[in-house]
Amino acid sequence: MRTSPHSPPPPLRTPASGTLVLAALSVAFTILAWASAFPLIRVALRDLAPLPLAAARFAVASLLVTAWLLWKRPARPTLPHMLRFGACGMVGIAFYNALLNGGQQTVTAGAASFIVNTVPIITAVLAALILGERFNRWGWIGTAISFTGIGLIASSQDGSFSFGAGASLVFAAAMCQAVYFILQRSLVPHYGALTCTAYTLLAGALLLTPWLPEALHAVLLDTTSSTATWSVAALGIIPAALGYAAWSYALGYFGAARAANFLYLVPPIATGLAFVLIGELPGIFTLAGGAVAIIGVVLVNFRGRA
Repeated sequence: MRTSPHSPPPPLRTPASGTLVLAALSVAFTILAWASAFPLIRVALRDLAPLPLAAARFAVASLLVTAWLLWKRPARPTLPHMLRFGACGMVGIAFYNALLNGGQQTVTAGAASFIVNTVPIITAVLAALILGERFNRWGWIGTAISFTGIGLIASSQDGSFSFGAGASLVFAAAMCQAVYFILQRSLVPHYGALTCTAYTLLAGALLLTPWLPEALHAVLLDTTSSTATWSVAALGIIPAALGYAAWSYALGYFGAARAANFLYLVPPIATGLAFVLIGELPGIFTLAGGAVAIIGVVLVNFRGRA
């Protein structure tokens, strides 16, 4: 389970375990699951507004998460931690998905996936500015390169990067995801990555319940197509629930640093799935900008820390 299907959760500090084959399959499933979220959102948005879509998606995911919590019975959060989980759910689930869904009304699935893939850079910059973590010259160079790539991507989308345009909303969603990772860092050593994600997802689902009746009304009265309904169900089950479980297993085997390298595959696979599933063909600026953005992310991850 990962509150966003698109970028890595905080490091899971557990020893490597399990078999290589199962870990590799977990990585492959995670990448496909998170990549599929972008075209599935585009499909569901044909019949549902951004906020009802988010509410319906995480209502589905919350059913699986609740079952998992009842089965595993992890440690219950203290009141201060419960408030922190509420903030994580608000920023990492409710705000993130409202902005991402709103942005994907006009931004293609492939373009959105490349923009969201810059979350590690935004997280590193925020950690340097807020937490005082060291960020060297190569880190700032990589950040500039990545943001140049985002600019190229945005230039090919409706409204470019103007305030309220789709690309700016997707970038704001990435900002929310980065803030969520900062907020969650102190919780992971107490509860573990999977439990933290479960509590965060439940908090986000609760915060989105005001829009759930609208989503249920649309689904129950058949004002949504069957394709959109199945897309919502898939979004709740595959990227938002099963993807996180698979990712947590992969983290336990490979470690956070090695496992995170596989996530560079999410945007190109999302772009390919968007072409196969909904016929979206990426433009040259999306592909060029995406490549530049990934180069920047790689540079920050491998050279950016002092």
